[in-house]
Amino acid sequence: MNKPPFRIEQLDHVVLRVYNVPIMLAFYCDVLGCSLERRQDEIGLVQLRAGHSLIDLVSIDGKLGRHGGAGPGTSGHNMDHLCLSVDDYDEQTILAYLKAQGVHVGDVGSRYGAKGEGPSIYLFDPQGNMVELKGPPNRQASPA
Repeated sequence: MNKPPFRIEQLDHVVLRVYNVPIMLAFYCDVLGCSLERRQDEIGLVQLRAGHSLIDLVSIDGKLGRHGGAGPGTSGHNMDHLCLSVDDYDEQTILAYLKAQGVHVGDVGSRYGAKGEGPSIYLFDPQGNMVELKGPPNRQASPA
């Protein structure tokens, strides 16, 4: 097997095809703390900064969105979930905040991610996409 002539560093961006850009923009910016990176309204694209990565919102009725066919339905979504690594992870504080914002919160538990096993919270954006907020890896006990 040949080794590729490159090394993947991290996820660059995730693209969500959405029905209502303003509602999704408010959720990802106002609730989750992303910031507006840039807009390309002529093609129906809004890009949000999520740490070192981007979350792109593509309107399903915009120029880009129409290329993807029908939008996600009630029995299917664009993806299983997206995971956002979170600094200052305090589960109870995050849960209280999300509930105060009216966010539909799902399962809470320990899950494996890019940095190892650690705490995570599943939640759902206004379109029903599952989002995982991932805390730091569990600390390994030091040998005595």
